[in-house]
Amino acid sequence: MDYNKTINLPKTDFPMRAGLPKREPEMLKRWQEQDVYNELLKKNEGKPLFNLHDGPPFSNGGIHMGTAMNKAIKDIITRSYAMRGYYTPYIPGWDNHGMPIESAIIKQNKLNHKAMSIPDFRSACHDFAQHYVGVQMDAFKRMGVIGDWEHPYLTMNPGFEAEEVKVFGAMYKKGYIYKDFKPVYWCPHDETALAEAEIEYQDDPCTTVYVKFPMHDDCGKLSGYDKLFFVIWTTTIWTLPGNLAIALHPDESYAVVKAPNGEAYIMAEALVEKVMRLGGFDTWEVAETHPGAFFENMLADHPFLPKTSRLLLADYVTMDSGTGCVHTAPGFGADDYETCKRYGVEMVVPVDDQGRHTEYAGKYAGMKTDESNPVILADMKESGMLFASEDIIHSYPHCWRCKGPIIFRATPQWFCSVESFKDEACAACDDVRWVPGWGIDRMKSMIRERNDWCISRQRKWGLPIPVFYCKDCGKPICTDETIDAISKLFAAEGSNAWFAKEAEEILPEGFACPHCGSKSGFTKETDTLDGWFDSGSSHFAAMKKDQGFWPATMYLEGLDQYRGWFQSALLTAVGAFGQGAPFKECVTHGWTVDGEGRAMHKSLGNGMDPAEIINQYGADLLRLWAASADYHADVRCSHEIFKQLSQNYLKFRNTARYCLGNLDGFDADQLTAPAEMEELDRWAVTRLNALMEKCAKAYNDYEFLVVTHAVNDFCVVDMSNFYLDIIKDRLYCEEKDGAKRRSAQTALFLILDTMTKLMAPILCFTCDEIWLSMPHRSSDDARNVVFNDMNQPFADYALDEAAMLRWGVLMQLRDSVNAALEAARNEKKIGKALEAHVTLATDRPVSESNLEETRRAFADQWADLFIVSDVEVSDDPALYAQGSDTALAGVRVIVSEARGEKCERCWKHDTGVGSDSAHPALCPRCAAVVRTLPQF
Repeated sequence: MDYNKTINLPKTDFPMRAGLPKREPEMLKRWQEQDVYNELLKKNEGKPLFNLHDGPPFSNGGIHMGTAMNKAIKDIITRSYAMRGYYTPYIPGWDNHGMPIESAIIKQNKLNHKAMSIPDFRSACHDFAQHYVGVQMDAFKRMGVIGDWEHPYLTMNPGFEAEEVKVFGAMYKKGYIYKDFKPVYWCPHDETALAEAEIEYQDDPCTTVYVKFPMHDDCGKLSGYDKLFFVIWTTTIWTLPGNLAIALHPDESYAVVKAPNGEAYIMAEALVEKVMRLGGFDTWEVAETHPGAFFENMLADHPFLPKTSRLLLADYVTMDSGTGCVHTAPGFGADDYETCKRYGVEMVVPVDDQGRHTEYAGKYAGMKTDESNPVILADMKESGMLFASEDIIHSYPHCWRCKGPIIFRATPQWFCSVESFKDEACAACDDVRWVPGWGIDRMKSMIRERNDWCISRQRKWGLPIPVFYCKDCGKPICTDETIDAISKLFAAEGSNAWFAKEAEEILPEGFACPHCGSKSGFTKETDTLDGWFDSGSSHFAAMKKDQGFWPATMYLEGLDQYRGWFQSALLTAVGAFGQGAPFKECVTHGWTVDGEGRAMHKSLGNGMDPAEIINQYGADLLRLWAASADYHADVRCSHEIFKQLSQNYLKFRNTARYCLGNLDGFDADQLTAPAEMEELDRWAVTRLNALMEKCAKAYNDYEFLVVTHAVNDFCVVDMSNFYLDIIKDRLYCEEKDGAKRRSAQTALFLILDTMTKLMAPILCFTCDEIWLSMPHRSSDDARNVVFNDMNQPFADYALDEAAMLRWGVLMQLRDSVNAALEAARNEKKIGKALEAHVTLATDRPVSESNLEETRRAFADQWADLFIVSDVEVSDDPALYAQGSDTALAGVRVIVSEARGEKCERCWKHDTGVGSDSAHPALCPRCAAVVRTLPQF
């Protein structure tokens, strides 16, 4: 008789092979038809709000691994809140203005932008940016990210621009925005000013020089020196033509040092030995010393230009490097500028927009700054004005876009006076939850230590700075009236209208200069706003305008945004509105690096394309990667890492498939009651409860690696290595609708239902695939797993702590038994575990042994729990002597051949096989089950 047909074999259409690259696009079509995003909002309408305001990526190219990780984490967070009873609007956004777009279109489309009209170039930039909005949007959709893709916010949209100028106007009205002529970071390649957030530091080789400035006028204070020099030190030779002064610390001691060559040098006393030895001297004499203030207002001759340098005092001069005599060029440095301004020294900027020396630099005119360095160095050597030089590596600022070195250059620029509201901005940080917690200290220190924010750019593709100038008095004009007119114009026609119309066409009819009352004419500002001002205003120009709420629950971006978007958003919010931070929580992630921890670059050939990962592994693996690492630090990615993640993914998928196969025909509305459930099944549900509690905390803390690791451990340790193996006999061989089998099925249903919901924010495709394949309760929303809340612990099914401790001991004993079974297999005593008879021998009477409590609890289940045919307990000293030790002291295990015959249905060995005349090949349990079947 074929008893295989009487077995309850697993049955499911859920495939073992995921085939995600092919399956996911089909699921996306179904989600689109379901309108998942809007349906999810309807389902959670009226519930507490969780709003993650999207930090806008630049629409200047395709996405990379960093962008993919960022969007995956955001979607995981949004989905996790939606499945925990929150209303979760998510509006994706894009940053469209600025140098990243200009640089990309000029490079990719080979545009001669200087030959184009401003409106034509801006239109080309608009189309270019719009194209990549579509490219990136398609990539994010393919990743399974849900959001309002029909209504994204774009910083180039007229509605956004109209609101952004209001932010500028509010800050201008408070006096926080001003125009000044002072040194800023300047990119000669892109011919524009840069903000601190647009600077990257790299180690560059350079020649540092010690230069002699001959004494011109000592104010009658020094005598007896034929050749007397101040010695300055600099790492930027090209700035020497701009030197107008030498700064000394007023209180530090300065020495006049006589050298054997007949020359005398003035330098800080603390640095004499170091500097003189660099100059090649072994001996010298300190002739006299004076405090720095002694030298104030003396004059020195410039080493190679016909002019003098004035001796000034500054507290920032330090004694840790150089000579203590600081080369001061007010056109090239913020400290230099402030010091010279204090003394009334003229401002000179001998370098033009392209980084070339002007006529002021004499013979070096027309040279680029880097070209002039070796020429000036050679000339100083020849003239004898070079005291010493050495080659070093120093950290130098570079442009974030072109990657070239920048220069410091004084130009007329617009600034935001961060100094005016630093205290308020820092105070706003105290009301924010920072993840990681050290974020608050980083943000506060960056705000406190920063200079005023340079917000103007000499670019064409950006939001025009909404300022007019009076032709008569020349003063800038920005009033409520002008801002209102500009805002309405931009809302109707977009910011291109600024370049297409004359000032009089924009201003209200009859407008008069608020400074002088003139109506004779006005001009427009030609600079555009820093892109960080654009994105920093999104909390007002997009979130508040389009969604009607403020502040956001969360901002989430990379670590670099402490000086970028996080800070610009905080400064515009506090500066314009004084209402605190525009976010309640601020979460950061690290960089994506290769498998060896190196930054990914095309030149290294170590980059990875998200599209290739999705095509090879599927979007769910990309999401699992983002969730499986400590994303607060740098996140590594390589094919080896994705192969390892594939194994973890398969463990989850196969665990789900096991559950699905054994839930065929299960009625989820008819669960086994807690009091009727087998204790082993209650153990499994109790472990599931612990998993839920751990994952709930992890989701609250945004620690998704805890979720993925906990679920993987649950699948491997609790399920595969223990529970699922044990219940297989019950599921396959017990009566199909019998109490014992339904008890296990109830546990499996609770496990599958819970795990699927727990992992749905991360493995959004796979978990929805599972959801469509599994049975549901009538209260479930069967359309999509994301429409259902995560489960709470099943307290009624939970075992108490004492019971769980007993199960812990049992599991230790089981491990010892398994080790003995493996040894018996190797010795050819048995084949499979069901061919074994296990004896547990004690070193004293059983009732007095360490085994007694476990025996009382599990004696009737031991054979099933050990997956052997029979277990007995003995205190026979002879047997004890033959056994191998177990985890329980004084308890040993002996493995022998199973007694009785093998049951053809369950394969257990049982002395009762043959006792049923109708089914002589079956054990009594199987015979009884078969008798209930209609065909028998």
